[in-house]
Formats: sequence, C-alpha cells, structure tokens
Amino acid sequence: MSPQHKALIRRYLVWAYKNTKEAYDRLERKTTQLTADEFIWAKLSQKSKHQGRRSAEYQALLAEFKDYVEKKRAQAVPKGQHLYLQDRLDAVEAAIKDFLGQKELRNIRAAYEEEFTRRIWASTEH
Repeated sequence: MSPQHKALIRRYLVWAYKNTKEAYDRLERKTTQLTADEFIWAKLSQKSKHQGRRSAEYQALLAEFKDYVEKKRAQAVPKGQHLYLQDRLDAVEAAIKDFLGQKELRNIRAAYEEEFTRRIWASTEH
C-alpha cells in the first residue's frame, strides 16, 4: 500500500472512530452521569439536614437537582442502538489495528480523550 493510500485510510478511520465514539459516548453518558448524579444527590441530601441548609432557597435548589436526577433516571438508553454502536466501535477499532497497528489505535484513543477533555475545560456554555 502506498504512503498516500495509507494516509487516506488513516484519515478515514480516525473520522470513523471519532464519529462512532461520539455517538457511543452520548449514550454512555446517560448511564455514567446518572451514577455520578445519584452519588452527588445522596451527599447533598445528607448535608441538607444540617443547620444553615434549611433555607427555602437551598431547599428549592435541592429539589431542582432531585428532579433533574429523576428525569435522567426515567430516560432509558435504547438497547439496540447501544449494542449497535458498541459493535461498530469494536469493528472500527479492529480495522485500525488491522490497517495501522495496535500502537496507532492507542494513539487515536489517547488523542480522542485529550481532545474531549480539552473541550470540557474550554467550554463556557454551562
């Protein structure tokens, strides 16, 4: 395979990895965020019983967060879509390993994580 052809395949596989991983992560976030939010809710509800945290404003914010967690809990992750995206991600990773090697797969995974962590830190729209 020529270097140009290999570069085009790499570019396509990076694109396929990014798009598939983003779609998969959107579904996974629902599950992982709920786990974290339930933990946060438990800690907040424990603290809400202490003095100084009984104000109407504090309790309203607490109720708002509880509603947020309950709404997340009610949103089911579509199993068929989740399985398809997991299988597609596995297939894209297998193609990367086959065409580019295990080391390049590690590099692509690391680049993806770095980029999304950078986006989180740079985000100002919360």
